[in-house]
Amino acid sequence: MTRVKRGNVARKRRKKILKLAKGFRGSHSTLFRTANQQVMKALRNAYRDRRKKKRDFRGLWIARINAAARSQGLNYSQLINKLKKANIQLNRKMLAQIAAKDPETFTQIIQVANRS
Repeated sequence: MTRVKRGNVARKRRKKILKLAKGFRGSHSTLFRTANQQVMKALRNAYRDRRKKKRDFRGLWIARINAAARSQGLNYSQLINKLKKANIQLNRKMLAQIAAKDPETFTQIIQVANRS
């Protein structure tokens, strides 16, 4: 079998990994073998956490809505139920934003929901 020289291909492969490992601490950014392990781990975590981020934000919005609703004498589930019955179609992100930035408007939304 003939000898295969991998000079260009191997160097490009290693440089690509080391470029992704820039900013890692210690030898994790300079030694290829450890950098490769850390890059694979970082990419795996990034993939997983892109999905987890959506769950985390929804939980945050619900907590904010619940806190604002409790100051008005309702809890979260009662508020969502009344909003659905009143056919107010605001998503949780917008409700949380309104509750945090504009409490007067949030109070008006609750009053409209209570009328139905």
